[in-house]
Amino acid sequence: MSREAGAIESQYGIPTVAAAGENVVRFGVEANVAYGTGMPIRYVAFPFPFSGQKREVLKHYVEGADKVSGKPMMQAIVDGLTNPLTAAEQLSGRPPQAAVAPRLLPPDTEDNLQRLFKENQWTDFNPVILPTEERVAAMLKGTRHKPDEIVKTASGTLGANRPFTVEKVAILAVMAGARPEYLPVILALSTLAPYQDSTTSIANMVVVSGPIRTEIGMNAGLGALGPNNEANAVIGRTMTLIHKVIQGYQEGVTGFASLSNPLRYNNLTLAENEEALPEGWLPFHVQMGFKPQDSVVTVFTGWNFVNSAGWVEEHYPPQMLMRDYMRSLPGLGAATILMDPSVATLLKDSQGFATNAALGEWFARNVEETAATYWGNSIVSSMIGPLADQGLEPYATWKKAPAETLIKPFPNAGNIRTVVAGGNSASVWFVSDFRPGRGALVDDWR
Repeated sequence: MSREAGAIESQYGIPTVAAAGENVVRFGVEANVAYGTGMPIRYVAFPFPFSGQKREVLKHYVEGADKVSGKPMMQAIVDGLTNPLTAAEQLSGRPPQAAVAPRLLPPDTEDNLQRLFKENQWTDFNPVILPTEERVAAMLKGTRHKPDEIVKTASGTLGANRPFTVEKVAILAVMAGARPEYLPVILALSTLAPYQDSTTSIANMVVVSGPIRTEIGMNAGLGALGPNNEANAVIGRTMTLIHKVIQGYQEGVTGFASLSNPLRYNNLTLAENEEALPEGWLPFHVQMGFKPQDSVVTVFTGWNFVNSAGWVEEHYPPQMLMRDYMRSLPGLGAATILMDPSVATLLKDSQGFATNAALGEWFARNVEETAATYWGNSIVSSMIGPLADQGLEPYATWKKAPAETLIKPFPNAGNIRTVVAGGNSASVWFVSDFRPGRGALVDDWR
């Protein structure tokens, strides 16, 4: 909201007043100015919750008092649009860069330093490996890149300028417990920051593809998603530290995730079991346009990760149950199915899906839900609703459809992806609404 209001004011000279719920308005008034736009925006705030409320409740909110100023809501909006700007409100442009912190902390006991890291939220609140100069120097041997090389600039919350160097990433890798040989993956992963935030329980998934998986000993087989492998564990943990330390995410300051998500501890970090793919099925990074010999790390973002809760039954083919589960996903048109190699083999040999693309096409044709269910999800109504209002198809037709009309919420089969991992001990799978972003080449950071 602050970015949009700031853009209207700075580009067109039109005064704006932003509106938010009273639960998060502090983010727009304080943190977004300090870490995002640098431009103070006038806000009004409504009582929370407002989504899902009856019309008469919302009318009462509009006729009631603004939760920021205490004035009647409409008066607060008019005043916000017409009152002269204060000196502080005349600031514009990106906020100034934070003062450069000292490269080294003074010596102290380990207990005191662990406490300091927690107090400053430089940790996931599990103990860290203290990043001494010696440990960081050893970590930097994992890449040819110089310690002071800038990895990325726009890496902060809301894309704010928070430049970071190879050395800073190496520091976090040490803290997470990584080995030097993991550093190229972690550096490539860091180029994909900032990672997605939301007041909803959004989460990330990290998939590592290509030769680097076996080179650093990642687990793509038995227990691929469990706490069973150092590389998987610490690469995922480093992502969390990047999110908190480099991106600057602090709950209640720069982010307001009501429940958040336990998947954020390790970010579902896994390697694909490419060696177990059925003939004709492509590894994930090849699905995304990379070469088979490329080593790639990809970050997915989504909300739901639904377990099959059992193995495949002969009388009900796996794609049928996957289809049933996919009806419960928010209808943003993307899905990722993570499956054991035995499931992929069954789908190919017994069900005739010669490629993973063919499976995606089947889901696009066969997943259906009612229009009422589709539009009843707030993520859909807020993100897809405006597209429907602009006449974009098929959403415009879906929005006009009677409540019980069946629609196909995955109109683009190319947005349905598969990832194969696991150890062939059970024919199990997960469906998710995780959508992949662009991948990053690990080879660029060796």
